[in-house]
Order: sequence, then structure tokens, then C-alpha cells
Amino acid sequence: MECFIHASCGSTSGSVAMFCLVSRLFTPPFLTAASMVVSSRSYADFTPEATFDIKKVDLHRLEEGPPLTATLTREEGLKYYRTMQTIRRMELKADQLYKQKIIRGFCHLYDGQEACAVGIEGGITLSDHLITAYRAHGYTLTRGGTVREIMAELTGRRGGIAKGKGGSMHMYTKNFYGGNGIVGAQVPLGAGVALACKYLGNDQLCVSLYGDGAANQGQIFETYNMSSLWKLPIIFICENNQYGMGTSVERSSASTEYYKRGDYIPGLRVDGMDVLCVREATKFAADHCRSGKGPILMELQTYRYHGHSMSDPGVSYRTREEIQEVRSKSDPISMLKDRMLSNNMASIEELKEIDIAVRKEIEDAAQFATTDPEPPLDDLCSHIFATDQPFDVRGATPWTKLTSTS
Repeated sequence: MECFIHASCGSTSGSVAMFCLVSRLFTPPFLTAASMVVSSRSYADFTPEATFDIKKVDLHRLEEGPPLTATLTREEGLKYYRTMQTIRRMELKADQLYKQKIIRGFCHLYDGQEACAVGIEGGITLSDHLITAYRAHGYTLTRGGTVREIMAELTGRRGGIAKGKGGSMHMYTKNFYGGNGIVGAQVPLGAGVALACKYLGNDQLCVSLYGDGAANQGQIFETYNMSSLWKLPIIFICENNQYGMGTSVERSSASTEYYKRGDYIPGLRVDGMDVLCVREATKFAADHCRSGKGPILMELQTYRYHGHSMSDPGVSYRTREEIQEVRSKSDPISMLKDRMLSNNMASIEELKEIDIAVRKEIEDAAQFATTDPEPPLDDLCSHIFATDQPFDVRGATPWTKLTSTS
């Protein structure tokens, strides 16, 4: 419609002039200027595909690693850009609502690490499985959750993705097993999912994520051993954001080469701030698992802009200058944006349109999350088991009975 308007608005035809006037009146104000600039260029003018050099991956017990180049289509680039911007804006809104005391309790934000979630999803399929720790908002989105569901879960409302009963750390979607609050506990659970994949012979795999702070947990090393013995199709991923709570990796770990921690398990150390690096490494790791070679370990070197959680200002153990330097030199969204603009894969106006649409989506979700009702007390014990038959659950006292339904 826009192209027709530009071609026809100079016509003396009264009907065409009226069409132009009506279309402008009913076009949202935030779209008019940007849309007209974008629409003046045909999409055929943009480069449909480009190949980029990416950082070499460090290898452990591997002869060859992922490629040193990555091909990106325009469609993929726009999708990655929008998803990373959505995660970024969603987390910033969560910060705002937390400070207003609308979101309460634990809240761990993911801004700065967006390339990890988006890159991993680009290297596997939604039929594969994923489990992570408590910094889970980004993965809930990439696994199929909506901003509206995530924001409502953060505020504990009935429309939340876990019906308001999980909160920040416990969100789930199909083939996504949370959000887990106990440090490192999700790693052996991920191995169990991978065992199911192998048992069923469905050519699926499980991605099991943890942070550098959890990397010294004994249960992780037990899981390495069992997974290697049974050749499970599992990708262990350590998201190394440089700080476990307020402790730097240098102070907490005798060896900071987390990709070598599997010893007998092959490993990769990847630039976790580059979505293309993460995607190509994940594809490589997924091929390794699907070929029957067993587990593989990836370390993604990344960075979080917020503190460990909302109770941590994040500047008592690192300087504001350090955070700003990472933002200015290695920001994952800026890196993708620069690649696309410098290779004529998108226009500034087009990316601004995406930014505007994302902000509106976040604001609408926040409005829903603050007005949707809280779950009723009657729902307290529901959804314990996936069963059609309701059953009674004992309450805080023997004579208090609550009903559980699925």
C-alpha cells in the first residue's frame, strides 16, 4: 500500500488523492515517517545474504572446529535483531518494575548476554530440549514464550507462563525445563533429558546450561562422567559472564578454562557476544551429538550488564568504566546492527521501526502484567501432576484440604 501511495500521491485524480489522505490519517504516527523512507526503497535493493569472518574458537580434544566464516541471510539478521532487542527491552522493563516494587523476590536479568540465547537457538531446533539456571527470561522467550506471558509471570499474575506460581526463576514452555533455582542442579536433569532422547532414538538432544559460578559444583562433574560413559546427546554450555555473584572467575576458579573442565569430553571456547559465533559453534556441537559421539562442552565468554540479581547493584566488585567499555566495544546487538548496515542488509529506518514495535510490545505486556488478576487461592495446589483426575492435597494442617487439578 505504501508503494502505491508514493507513486500516486502526485496524481490529479480525486479518488487517489482521497486514498492518500485516508491512508495517512489511519497510519500510526510512529510509523509514517520511517515507513515512507523505508518503502521508498524496494526490498530488492537490500543484500539478501552476506558472509562474515568470525572469531576462531579455542578447541579441546578436537582436531577441527566450527568454520571461521558465517553466512547470514537478511531474514535471519532481522529476526535475530528483533529477538535480542526484545530480550534487552524486556529486561530493562523488569528492572523498572522491580524498582517500583511491582516485581518482588528473586530477579536475575539477562541483558548483555542476548547473543548466547539467540545464537544457541539458531544452531538447534525447537524440537530439541533446553534447561538452564535462574537467569532464564531470555530462554523462555526464544523457546516460544511470549513477552506478555513472561512479564505476567514476573508480577505473579494468572496470565503468566507458569500461571503466576513460578516467578522469575521458574518458567517453562514445550521442551524447555526452566528456570532452576538451585545452583548447578539443572545440569544432571539435562542429562536425564538427554538419556530420554537416546532411549527414544528420536535424533534430539539436550542443551544443559550453567554459569561460571556453578562450574565448580561436584554434581556437574558426576554428570560429565555419566554422560560420557553413556554417550548421551547433550551439549553442556557454561555461560561465563566473568562473575559468579560478586566474585570474579579469577578469584573463584583455579582454572578458568571452563571448556577444558570436561577433561575427556571435547570442548569449545566461543565468543559469546557474537550471535554468529555462538550459532556456528552450536551447530558444530549439535552435529557432534547427533552423530553418536556423545557429549560436548561449550564455554561462551559473555558479560552481564546488570548485577547478579536485582539486589546487587553490580558496581561494588567491578567499575562502571569496565561495564561501559564492554557496552561500547562488544555489545551483541550493536555488533549485529553494524554488520547489517555496513553490508546493506537493512536500513537504519527499518531497524528503528523494529525498535519502536518492540518498545510498544513491551509496554503493552507491562500493562497486562500490572492489571491481570493474581491466581486465586483455590489454584494453590493445582498442576502438580499431569493427570485428568482431581485429587485432594493436605494443607498446612491435617484438616485443611485443597484440590489439585491439572
